Amino acid sequence: MYFTSAVSCCLLVLVPASLLSSFYLYVYPLFHFCTFPSPNQDTRSAYLTTLRYHAPLLKPNAQNVAPFRLLVFGDPQLEGDSSIKHVEAITFPNLKKFWRDLRNHSILQRVRLSLHDLIDFHLDDIPKAIGVWRKRLDHVGNDYYLAHIYRTLKWWANPTHSAVLGDLVGSQWIDEDEFKQRGWRFWNRVFKGGIKVEDELTTSDKPGGQKARILGEDSDAWRRRIINVAGNHDIGYAGDMSSERLARFKEVFGKANYELRFQLTNNTTSLPIDGQVRPVPEIRIVILNNLNLDTPAGSKELQDETYTFINSIIADSENVERLAHFTLLLTHVPLHKEAGICADEPFFSYFVDEYENGLKEQNQLSKHSSKGILEGIYGMSADPAAAGQGYGRNGIILNGHDHEGCDVFHFINQSASEPPEWSCTKWDIARSNDILHQSGIPGLREVTVRSMMGDFRGNAGLLSVWFNEDTWTW
Repeated sequence: MYFTSAVSCCLLVLVPASLLSSFYLYVYPLFHFCTFPSPNQDTRSAYLTTLRYHAPLLKPNAQNVAPFRLLVFGDPQLEGDSSIKHVEAITFPNLKKFWRDLRNHSILQRVRLSLHDLIDFHLDDIPKAIGVWRKRLDHVGNDYYLAHIYRTLKWWANPTHSAVLGDLVGSQWIDEDEFKQRGWRFWNRVFKGGIKVEDELTTSDKPGGQKARILGEDSDAWRRRIINVAGNHDIGYAGDMSSERLARFKEVFGKANYELRFQLTNNTTSLPIDGQVRPVPEIRIVILNNLNLDTPAGSKELQDETYTFINSIIADSENVERLAHFTLLLTHVPLHKEAGICADEPFFSYFVDEYENGLKEQNQLSKHSSKGILEGIYGMSADPAAAGQGYGRNGIILNGHDHEGCDVFHFINQSASEPPEWSCTKWDIARSNDILHQSGIPGLREVTVRSMMGDFRGNAGLLSVWFNEDTWTW
């Protein structure tokens, strides 16, 4: 009687707690106010707009929904058997040796060796095999943990596009079979239902050949497509990057370098301003493999390919003074910044007597490469006499690599007494000090998205890009 009463009391507590916990797990974005930001930074309004997606008979006002909404993840780093110690233990090598010793030795040797084999089987093989299977189970659990984050946020936030900012797998050193196996898990567990961006949708081989698509057209397919960025654990750093690693990445996840262009349909795009037709609002997404921008590179040919792509991007860029244009750069390694601004400090290491003594590891790009991106792709300049007064193109940079994440503002003071150099500060500091709107200070925001791994609490980024018809700018 007492036992039955105790069980009943426990169930009265545990069942509601379990139901509430399960409800929270499957709708956790609801409680964390996960939503795409609005232009006026009104979290309540943005939250209510998102909530309307899931309310019966209620649909959000189209004017309150950003035309471009990117759900972005950093560094899932799927592990596999190569990360497991003693994986051979699951074949029970000492048990196999036991059967061999029973057949191939004298009676005394059989007894001695067989006893030794059985002891090793129980004390060595079994514990190690249990460890291997525990780690494999951990990999399965991790896959479904990451999958839950993607599935739930995609359902809740209703993005138009999704991206993963590199380090899709956990090591560039794995063999072909394991790379494909991890790729299978990526597409069939973690991002189940997703597809890579097809080659025919990416950049034409000829400069200027990229066809702009209309935002909102083929929306169901774009909601499924995952824009994948190549990371160092996918293809290696500049020193050990190879054409074979790039080829297998392309086969499984998509190209490492390409661009996408989307235009906004608007009935007012053809209305003239001061006698001139207003340009069509356009978003340009540049997917860049920046892992071999710095030197020395193990493969000069692969490095030349990257720089050729960047040069084509620059050559095909719109004039910096063009209205209604937004450039979104998706890459892996963050731009240079001084120590203390983000978790990762500037760091470079190099191979010795192998891989052409190339770059082995880096936390950030060099100053030179960072400057090249800001002044080349975005067209900013320290010279106020430059086109557009040096303010460059409107846009933002998203990357991964630094698992802790970071949000910064890169800027250059055109009025500095000494030759001006690029500086960087945290985004919140730039906003509070009003650096963003000071005259003579071109700048650009860079967001390093915190990793989606469990150690970093399963993070994700929500980027919304809005168009202002009054100023005709993004």
